[in-house]
Amino acid sequence: MDELERDGLKNQAKGKMKKASGKLRDAAADLTDDKGDNVRAKADRLEGEVQDRFGEAQREVGEENREAENDRRAREARRRL
Repeated sequence: MDELERDGLKNQAKGKMKKASGKLRDAAADLTDDKGDNVRAKADRLEGEVQDRFGEAQREVGEENREAENDRRAREARRRL
């Protein structure tokens, strides 16, 4: 696993935590009927979703980079034979 994939996993984890936190905050805001907190909670959920998806994209790019590097090494090894 390369650095980009690790960063992607971290971003996905942080994004999922932000989404969960936003959901809890949203539920609490509904109970207290606090419209301002309700909006901030929705913003937290959206921010978490964006970070989660960004992390997913980072992981995919990292995997593609790793596969491309493995293919390059395999071609290089075949040339040596």
